[in-house]
Amino acid sequence: MEAIIEKIKEYKIIVICTSLGLLVSGFFLLKPAPPTPVKERNLQAEVAAVSKDSVSEKEMKKEEKEEPIEQDLITVDVKGAVKSPGIYDLPVGSRVNDAVQKAGGLTEQADSKGLNLAQKVSDEALVYVPSKGEAAASQQAGSGAPSSTSKDKKVNLNKANLEELKQVKGLGGKRAQDIIDHRETNGQFKSVDELKKVSGIGAKTIEKLKDYVAVD
Repeated sequence: MEAIIEKIKEYKIIVICTSLGLLVSGFFLLKPAPPTPVKERNLQAEVAAVSKDSVSEKEMKKEEKEEPIEQDLITVDVKGAVKSPGIYDLPVGSRVNDAVQKAGGLTEQADSKGLNLAQKVSDEALVYVPSKGEAAASQQAGSGAPSSTSKDKKVNLNKANLEELKQVKGLGGKRAQDIIDHRETNGQFKSVDELKKVSGIGAKTIEKLKDYVAVD
């Protein structure tokens, strides 16, 4: 009898020890992970913010590079035998051919034999395309009486309108308008040399203009 009681006691002790072992193991297994320290969380947030800023800065630089570069332009006046005469803006370094194409191209009546399509055009330039027979008619009119027509071919500074002055070789739209403004403010020109009083016209330009302009 006593032997049985002793065995029962030993069994109880084994059961109690086993239960305690299971409880301790479960406690460690179910114990929650320690929270991330505040300093570590702040450091992670700063790293994420820096990474985001770097990405944004790269995107901004990429957008700046993709912006189109503004191109310098010149303004020319295209007249004569073209389909759409008018004033057009062209890139710097453009040729007469570019101006003609901008104006719709040559008409069927255009005479391009005496026109240098490869010549570069400058700002405020006049591109004039003559019609067929126009040059021949001018030559015939000039050969009839050279002594009396020499002055008639020249544009009169005191009577010419804006369009007539713009067609003078060496004058653009702005200079032609400056001449008219000076004439209206100061009265008629007494000589071609008085063009030096007009802004932007110097002695060299006046010497060239003497072949194309005159006064009363």
